[in-house]
Amino acid sequence: MEKPVVSVIMPAYNCEKFIAKAIESVLVQNVSLELIILNDCATDGTERVIQQYLSDQRIRYVKNDRNMGVARTRNEGVRMAIGEYVAFLDSDDWWEREKLSKQLALIKKETKVLCSTGRELVDINGKLTGREIPVKETISYSMMLKQNWINCSSVLLKRKVAEEFPMEHEDSHEDYITWLKILQKYQYACAINEPLLKYRLSSQGKSGSKLKSAKMTFKVYRYMGFSWWKSIGCFICYAWNGVRKYIRK
Repeated sequence: MEKPVVSVIMPAYNCEKFIAKAIESVLVQNVSLELIILNDCATDGTERVIQQYLSDQRIRYVKNDRNMGVARTRNEGVRMAIGEYVAFLDSDDWWEREKLSKQLALIKKETKVLCSTGRELVDINGKLTGREIPVKETISYSMMLKQNWINCSSVLLKRKVAEEFPMEHEDSHEDYITWLKILQKYQYACAINEPLLKYRLSSQGKSGSKLKSAKMTFKVYRYMGFSWWKSIGCFICYAWNGVRKYIRK
């Protein structure tokens, strides 16, 4: 197989009901890619589902020796990647067919290191809700302090930058910390304001509990080295924007 342009990194843990749709949405992308699936010691039928797709030479499959958590698993995927870009996709989400090709065109045109997209929310059964979360077409560091505009499953990122800023602090929103650090250095990200990501709502994920998610968000600012007062100010803005985002029709 020729060297891929994009390495797609998919952590997998107890997702047998959802992962087939995620995998298939990657394999229909019209760009040169590899799909790195990392089984984080799932205890259900996840591996059995994955095995059905391993005849596709674009797929690389590994199983962790022990449960490492999503942040370290993504980092291991980045370490394995050989594409110029990496893209992250959680195993319960999926993409529209032209998601990667549209992002590649934009990220090259804008000469940015990171590109995001909008998303549409789907329920636990995969039914489209019609509720879309838009994204600004240019995202700055200051914007990100008030609201996380970048969903991890929407990201296309230069591999070298992903290596430079591995995900850390899984007791908080590790991806949010990573985007903040990247934009501290590179200033701006670009985005496509189209729902090219279908994002599944679930009460089982890290953000399922709003109180737990709020505590993790506050930790983000502390891990960034902010003072208590600055952390509180950022958190208030984040909470207000979060309420507006999810009640907006």
